Amino acid sequence: MLTDRLNEILELARQTGRVTVDALAERFQVTPQTIRKDLGELCQRRLLARVHGGAIVSSGVENVQYEARRLMATEQKVAIGLAAATLIPNNASLFINIGTTTEAVAHALLQHKELMVITNNINVASEMRLYPQIEVVIASGVVRRSDGGIVGEAAVDFIRQFKVDFAIIGASAIDEDGALLDYDYREVKVAQAIIQNARNVVLVVDSTKFNRTAPVRIGHLEQVDVLVTDRCDSEAIRAICDSHKIQLLEAMAPEQP
Repeated sequence: MLTDRLNEILELARQTGRVTVDALAERFQVTPQTIRKDLGELCQRRLLARVHGGAIVSSGVENVQYEARRLMATEQKVAIGLAAATLIPNNASLFINIGTTTEAVAHALLQHKELMVITNNINVASEMRLYPQIEVVIASGVVRRSDGGIVGEAAVDFIRQFKVDFAIIGASAIDEDGALLDYDYREVKVAQAIIQNARNVVLVVDSTKFNRTAPVRIGHLEQVDVLVTDRCDSEAIRAICDSHKIQLLEAMAPEQP
């Protein structure tokens, strides 16, 4: 059993993706040493993972449960979805793959006109099918119970039939060297096919993904045309974007004075 404070810290981490020692110490009116001890206990239970100055929701080699991920960084995902949607014109064709952030983009696209959306995400298909101005095409394959994602070789073959204007993709983690990472090799194969069959690739990730790791490689940031995030504090990622002429959109970056 966790104490009330530990439960509240865990809930805050699930909502925002990350908690800091200083902010928690101020919130609970305790010393930073007390918060570090709390975070140490949560990390020992593999509920959180330590990062410099605080902790994030634990990733390890297991993905965070899909419904819990919906509660993480919700404000950031809404902002990312709105920013990414501005990149998509009416009368466009696009892929949208699995992920809570890509679902935020799909939601932001509901008022667009004459879109053709090909997706391996049942949640995206279910929401967008209600809008007559959007034609939804759903991939065939194995439906993953945890998140409604359609994966496997049948999904890969299905995706390869198309060549679309835009791909909206997510990733579970981005390494400092620019590697795009995920957990399920079956999902990765679908994501790779999506990248290969789109004229423009838009990667949407919240900033917690820069502090996580995952075991399976999707590809590299250099394969992306636009990176949309809430903010990017990684100088290494910024350097990769600059060197490969990748457009970096920070939906919640602080305004310049």
